[in-house]
Parts: sequence; structure tokens; C-alpha cells
Amino acid sequence: MGLDDKISNKAEELKGKGKEATGKATDDEQLEAEGKKDQASGNLKQAGEKIKDVFKG
Repeated sequence: MGLDDKISNKAEELKGKGKEATGKATDDEQLEAEGKKDQASGNLKQAGEKIKDVFKG
């Protein structure tokens, strides 16, 4: 997995944090939940990348 994928995964996590914060600020529970889901997805992908790096290294 390349650097592009790692950047993309981190961007997904940050986008999720932004959505969650916006959802909290506007009392939009759906947007907040969507943000949490995006963060979890980004974190999971990053964890997968780290595991692959361990086996490559």
C-alpha cells in the first residue's frame, strides 16, 4: 500500500471528525453518526495498512 492510500485513509478520518463536529453543533444526529462512521472506517483502513507494513518490513 502506498503513501496515497495512507493519505486517503487519514483524510477520510478527518472528514469524519468534521462531520461529527458539524452534527454536534447543529444538533444533527444523522450527520454526527455519519461522521463517526467515516472516522471508524478511516481508522480501520489505517490499521490494515499498518498490519501490511509489518509483514512487508
